[in-house]
Amino acid sequence: MFYTIPTTRPNTPLLDTIGQPSDLRSLPVAELEQLAEELRHFLIYTVGQTGGHFGAGLGVIELTIALHYCFDTPSDQLIWDVGHQTYPHKILTGRREQMRSLRQKDGLAPFPSRDESEFDTFGVGHSSTSISAGLGMAIAKKAKQLHSRTVAIIGDGAMTAGMAFEALQHAGSSDANLLVILNDNAMSISESVGGLASYFARILSSRLYLNVREGGKKILSHIPSARAFARKTEEHMKGMVVPGTLFDELGLNYMGPIDGHDLKSLITALNNVKDQSGPQFLHLVTQKGKGYEPAEASPIGTHSLSKIEPHPKGQNEKLPSYSKIFGRWVCDKAEADHQLMAITPAMREGSDLVEFSERFPSRYFDVAIAEQHAVTLAAGLACEGMKPVVAIYSTFLQRAYDQLIHDVAIQNLDVLFAIDRAGLLEDGPTHSGVFDHSFLRTIPNLVIMAPSDEFELEVLLDVGYQYPGPACVRYPRGEITGGVRPAKTEVSLGQSIRRRAGQSTAVLAFGSRVSAGLIAAEHLDATLIDMRFVKPLDSAMIESVARDHDLVVTVEENAIQGGAGSGVNEILAQIGYRGLILNLGVPDAFIHPDKPHDMLSACSLDAEGIIASIQTHRSQFSAN
Repeated sequence: MFYTIPTTRPNTPLLDTIGQPSDLRSLPVAELEQLAEELRHFLIYTVGQTGGHFGAGLGVIELTIALHYCFDTPSDQLIWDVGHQTYPHKILTGRREQMRSLRQKDGLAPFPSRDESEFDTFGVGHSSTSISAGLGMAIAKKAKQLHSRTVAIIGDGAMTAGMAFEALQHAGSSDANLLVILNDNAMSISESVGGLASYFARILSSRLYLNVREGGKKILSHIPSARAFARKTEEHMKGMVVPGTLFDELGLNYMGPIDGHDLKSLITALNNVKDQSGPQFLHLVTQKGKGYEPAEASPIGTHSLSKIEPHPKGQNEKLPSYSKIFGRWVCDKAEADHQLMAITPAMREGSDLVEFSERFPSRYFDVAIAEQHAVTLAAGLACEGMKPVVAIYSTFLQRAYDQLIHDVAIQNLDVLFAIDRAGLLEDGPTHSGVFDHSFLRTIPNLVIMAPSDEFELEVLLDVGYQYPGPACVRYPRGEITGGVRPAKTEVSLGQSIRRRAGQSTAVLAFGSRVSAGLIAAEHLDATLIDMRFVKPLDSAMIESVARDHDLVVTVEENAIQGGAGSGVNEILAQIGYRGLILNLGVPDAFIHPDKPHDMLSACSLDAEGIIASIQTHRSQFSAN
């Protein structure tokens, strides 16, 4: 058991001999426990150096070793779900000494990436995709008459999403050779495991049982009544001691639950099941944060860690985050309005709804990793006069786009979306929220707001709450600006504000880019407009600056294509504007992980980048 995060690299003599999984497979089983201990110690050290997802990886140390030990990877393919679990996999597949580059420019991706390694067979970041992808691979292999194995490892809450069960339903009706492994770490399906269940699990995964089961099927295939009786008997036996009847009914051969930290049992079970034909389902019970006492005690709090700073930052207290501001606002609003109900898809801590869940438990709904359900649940609540507030990350709202249109916007229902993590994130393209301006502003009836600081966040949340229809407030991750609260702020629907008057150039900035835009405007003696609204845009303000400026610049932390700048262009085109236009935003590319300020700089979205882009744009056109 480890109790602290080491600041120097631990001694790992056995792990250091593993350059590829083939090296692992040459070890005797007796040495694998030592390897697991060293791998766990190295992982704790690594995450302390870089920050990143933590608890889930510690919980699959033994499983990762057993998988690479029993399967001929990369010929046999492992498809990891979510990606939180894959740091041990990266370490064992030739990337051990690169782990300190995790989440850094040109470093390792924080999730599996097909561009990074042949052992990363499917790129992931969002949850619940592994079974669908694995089934597709297994079907393709069967069509090509290939005999390598396909294994989908799902867990860390991913089994709460409907997509996983859609894939299971299809897998059960196919003859694909797919093994689904459920890493049940109490963040998804959580069943107690007693002595009888463990004993029966060993029977279900034994080679004798599997061979008898398959042989019996062949013998009874010509006696329908006997076959039906045997199947029912087997189901009832399983149903008495293990939670596998559901998976059997879906058409998968269920085995488990098995202790996911017992290496010998894991290897025995995997060796027994890997040659079985058809869809198989192996249920493991693991402990998130296994082997690190603080993580075992607080699996939610240690889901992800920040980098350990080598020196103290100073005596100043850390500023609260935008999420914290939202958390305070929603509690205050719920105190005043008993119709308010808060919904989150498994992001209670991230969206700062902990206090709300404790103070208003009957009005709080964590629907797990089920974004589609979260949005339509809100629609149903709104139909009955409630005021639902959906706290959701920008990147996860993408998964509920149809529900947003079909169930909320078309019916013009009164739902407020608090969209967190808008903008570029160091977890990379799977988690950066840089498309919501584009995919939201095309939807009729929807109001979209982008506050520039914590004070506007509170005000625009109020505007969205009072608006009698669907409204979105999108805000970034991270600390607030810490500025001085204005004496009084009132905002009408679609109203922008001129924060600086200048000459010839007008900078129309949205949300997080207002502060950088203001610095650029002061340097260039330009006008700065805090637009506040992506939809409806303040067309009167846009027309006003178009009359008085020969260059209109839009700046947003969103994709340029289809973003708020495109909306401004549409208005400028309608009024026949003949001046220069420059749209700044995230370019037409997926931005790889780096520190957020470095990603902004790379996209020319910091103050220096905005200044340079405007000067270059002017010089290019003046030369022509």
